[in-house]
Amino acid sequence: MIGAMRDWLFLLVAGVAAGVIGTAGGITSLVSYPALLAIGVPPLAANVTNSVALLGSGSGAVLRAGGDVAGHRDALREWMAITIVCSLGGAVLLVLTPAGVFDRIVPFLVATGSLVLLCQPLIASALSRRGAHLSRATVVCLGACIAVYNGYFGAGSGILMLTLVLLSIEPVLHRANALKNVIIAGSDVLPAALFAALGTVVWHAVWPLCIGALAGGLIGPTVARRVPAQIMRVLIAACGLALALWLLFNP
Repeated sequence: MIGAMRDWLFLLVAGVAAGVIGTAGGITSLVSYPALLAIGVPPLAANVTNSVALLGSGSGAVLRAGGDVAGHRDALREWMAITIVCSLGGAVLLVLTPAGVFDRIVPFLVATGSLVLLCQPLIASALSRRGAHLSRATVVCLGACIAVYNGYFGAGSGILMLTLVLLSIEPVLHRANALKNVIIAGSDVLPAALFAALGTVVWHAVWPLCIGALAGGLIGPTVARRVPAQIMRVLIAACGLALALWLLFNP
């Protein structure tokens, strides 16, 4: 009984921290996924449990998005249509197939996204000087790939999506972060439903993590607005590189 209560409180606190970090622009799973492993949840079960529980942080972030997504309604509608379908495809891939080679490239995807985010101002400046921009086909293709990865595993998908949003539709970091939060939150619903129906969700771990993540998701956007953009960019990239290293050495 004492151990169960300790785990419940541990996951509640981890959920708050994960929600703040994720919705402020970092990686929610950097905290929540290892927290589930720490209380003894097996890796695959931790992955699907994490996906269901983190609907809490997504809900909190969407409630706080407000004016930060103003003017992007059409873009959101288009992005959501693509990412919802592709995220569900990634979830189906996870349910039907073994992890295999895909898991081995995940750390490098997360590290690449983190480095691109760190260099985003330089990339945007170079594109501007050349009068160039990411083509619609490139953005759609990259968005679809990120969404598949989001449904399959998810850790670091927020950084990849944030980087793409910054390079394509919104150069202001805290506004791009709000757009990313809405896109990812919408994309997470169907995979979570699939995992709840077919996956090995550990329900007693879902509730404290979800409640904490909801609270953190409400706090995170305020943090994103108040922290200077360059500092936030470095912190987010550092979180991404830390996760990449963790995934690389803890397959």
